[in-house]
Amino acid sequence: MSEILLRDDTGGIATLTLNAPDRLNALSDAMLAALQSQIDTLAQDRETRVVILKGNGKAFCAGHDLKEMQAGRQAEDGGQAYFADLFTRCARVMTGLMRLPQPVIAAPHGIATAAGCQMVASCDLAIAAEGTRFGVNGVNIGLFCSTPMVALSRNIPRKHAFEMLTTGDFIGTDRAEALGLINRAVPHDALNDEARALSEKIAAKLNPAVRIGKRIFYDQAEMGMDDAYAHAGAAMVENMMWRDTDEGISAFLEKRKPDWQA
Repeated sequence: MSEILLRDDTGGIATLTLNAPDRLNALSDAMLAALQSQIDTLAQDRETRVVILKGNGKAFCAGHDLKEMQAGRQAEDGGQAYFADLFTRCARVMTGLMRLPQPVIAAPHGIATAAGCQMVASCDLAIAAEGTRFGVNGVNIGLFCSTPMVALSRNIPRKHAFEMLTTGDFIGTDRAEALGLINRAVPHDALNDEARALSEKIAAKLNPAVRIGKRIFYDQAEMGMDDAYAHAGAAMVENMMWRDTDEGISAFLEKRKPDWQA
């Protein structure tokens, strides 16, 4: 049996590939556990600078595994404890992607629906294959996508998020880009190269600066204006004290390549 989640490391870039194509890479219990394990490992990884998240087969991710969810109903409590645990574990994966020190680039294709769309919204950046469809379609089967809503409503304007959530309609890559769910769409056969090119561009920057920048980006977004400026200002002071930042500024002024040590 092949691994449900593949990892490839090249040049400071870790590529995680959802590898359950026969189930449209559904977020089964096993898939969530595999993702959480990699997130926990990457959180302590000082060598990896960028993470790419993609899927094998004809779809990026079709959301939760509905067959497993229905099986969970067989418990004496009708599945209440199982479902509570499931959505807690899923939320931990989604927030874990956001809280990783490395930027995470989603590279969806085919469909990204329900928790699959949530996963795209939870990544820092997204380069999609043209023709990819995005949806939070649970309402079509009587299950409102409440947890996917959290990430989605933090990516796109509220009224558009609410329309997607209440109609269950898909949107294409043009609409997803216009709303801000993805950065851009590229031809399917160029998806891996484009995701790699973006990751290499980020990986070439001073790694500690990108890491502190990602943390402060999300911290300040939850604050009021004055607190956000104070928090971001303190981070810039810390950043300015680094040897490599001094070297980077000096190199820019002297029109040479910086000799970074980190």
